[in-house]
Amino acid sequence: MATELFDISEASVSSDRAKTKKRIAELEVLIKGYQDSYYNGESEISDAAFDALWDELKSLDPANRILHSVGADRGTFAKARHIMPMGSQEKAADPEQFLAWARRHQYAEYLVEYKLDGASLELQYRDGVLIRAVTRGDGETGDVITANAIKMNGVMRELHTQDGKPVPFTGGIRGEVIMTHQVHDTLFANKANCRNAANGLMRRKDGEGSENLTLIAYDVWATEGEQPFSDEAEKISWLSSLGFNTVHLEVCPSAEAVVDYRAAVMETRKSLDYDIDGLVVKERAVNHEDALRDRPDRQIAFKFSLEEAVSIVRAVEWNESGATYTPVAVFDPVDLNGTTVQRASLANPNALRALGVELFSRVVVVKRGEIIPKIERVLPLEVGAQKTVPVQFPHTCGTCGTALVDEGSRLYCPNRACAKRVLHQLLKWVSVVDIRDLGETLVRSMFNDGVLRSIGDIYRLTEEALTPYFLTEESISQEKQSLGAQKVFASIQAHRTVSLAKLVAGFDIEGIGETVVEKLVSSGFDTLEKLLSASEAEVAAVYGFAQVMARTFVRGLSENRAEMEALVSDGILTVQGPSAGGLSGLSFCFTGELLTMKRADAQNLVKERGGTVKSSVVKGLSYLVTNDTESGSAKNKKAAELCIPIISENEFRAMLSL
Repeated sequence: MATELFDISEASVSSDRAKTKKRIAELEVLIKGYQDSYYNGESEISDAAFDALWDELKSLDPANRILHSVGADRGTFAKARHIMPMGSQEKAADPEQFLAWARRHQYAEYLVEYKLDGASLELQYRDGVLIRAVTRGDGETGDVITANAIKMNGVMRELHTQDGKPVPFTGGIRGEVIMTHQVHDTLFANKANCRNAANGLMRRKDGEGSENLTLIAYDVWATEGEQPFSDEAEKISWLSSLGFNTVHLEVCPSAEAVVDYRAAVMETRKSLDYDIDGLVVKERAVNHEDALRDRPDRQIAFKFSLEEAVSIVRAVEWNESGATYTPVAVFDPVDLNGTTVQRASLANPNALRALGVELFSRVVVVKRGEIIPKIERVLPLEVGAQKTVPVQFPHTCGTCGTALVDEGSRLYCPNRACAKRVLHQLLKWVSVVDIRDLGETLVRSMFNDGVLRSIGDIYRLTEEALTPYFLTEESISQEKQSLGAQKVFASIQAHRTVSLAKLVAGFDIEGIGETVVEKLVSSGFDTLEKLLSASEAEVAAVYGFAQVMARTFVRGLSENRAEMEALVSDGILTVQGPSAGGLSGLSFCFTGELLTMKRADAQNLVKERGGTVKSSVVKGLSYLVTNDTESGSAKNKKAAELCIPIISENEFRAMLSL
């Protein structure tokens, strides 16, 4: 068996490498095509979708030539070389990535400009007179569209000071050609967005429509004489003094201040009359050598994300689940990646306090690839904004009236006999042990009737006790049998043998699931007696545990000890010992739909044969199982990065000899 597994692994690794190479080739074609359409005014996908492709290629092949190139204009105009190379910028998609860059680039202050979402254009001057206007092209050479450019708002044909004196500047001035929202909505509403409309107009051979475009300048370099500035801020001042529209500039004293400023701009950018898709962050000193690189290192594009938004907290509700009370923030609705969101869990009292969330707080809400949104941080109050109000914590259980215990990491009702806790434990047991025919509605009905008050009561149910929940009194009086009652009874009887991990996880101890217990079992606590006698220190010493979880685990076992021991000693349940099956030492993660079995059944098969199940792709995982092995899903990509074999359902079944 070991040899067969080894052979499958080697074949899978080889196959995985081939798939990675194939995916790289696919990404090269996609990115090159989308770059061409982007730079020629016919963008086919969103910036977020393009960035995802770019990031995927970067993770698979960091040195790929595509990552160090930009698109090229079509050959309908004369060509000219740039004075200032127009390479691509490094980018940060979120605060964590930006702060990581900032730790490597610690400046006394950070100059922050709007990242304009338009089309780059270089104006080339000789002795203060415009001689040509060149588009971005391939970063070194672009199309000459001078006749169109001179019609645009903000393009100076000759350079003069504010008092009319000529400025004999020779060199290049770079800016972004944009279309304002007002122009788009009035004249070009049929175009997908302002950027596409601007790109199309500026390249028209007849020049028609260029008068509806505006240039915003942000960079300059003299090819003769001294530079007319001493630092990046003076660049903007000099351009403004000549009458150019200039990009907005903010000076931030720290990297953290940049993060806060970005959040503030995310909130207000909808009020701008043109599109921006992020910020450009740089040092004050001019670094021309760095600017000549195809991807400058000393500055970065700190992009906005479709998965982040700024909102205001309006309420904090307390979600009751079993014994635990969890704070949930309710805020003004925001759009995150196409989904309207207005609620986010605050996890626990400590997390709420650490974030500093109060009513009317301005907060950044994120949803980076996750289904569940969360509040990432609280922003400073704006001048004149409504004052915040501290969150009120509940003090007593809404079900039994017992005083709640606030441990910081958890706010909970300590009364084990609390009806809400008992019901939640019953439902958790049915879910963990997978008694599928014993549905939630039936459990609740029997609980309300006093028929179910403990896990042991589930196994004491008879067909006669179940029948009234399926048949009317009239049917029962006619001695009719209930097929539903028979089915539920049979399902319960089929689940009298459980693994040690399921036994413990089914008792609904806060934060203790089956996978957590399996770690303890594999660490030598492989009997109920050993688990019950384990100390907090012994549990905390197991990899993956910490003091808080160890304390919760030991306390939970102590609370439920009597019933656990009774279930086993009275013969109600049989605990299945650790398996030494053929999958011992192997771990599996499942993703996507399985065709021949339910995922829960596949996971149980792994555990029964001594293997372990992971919920995500992590280092050390043995196999990722999916029926879409060619997919570009996050799990498939992560597995490829870690060289983890990706196998199909049929290969998985073959390993189990099914």
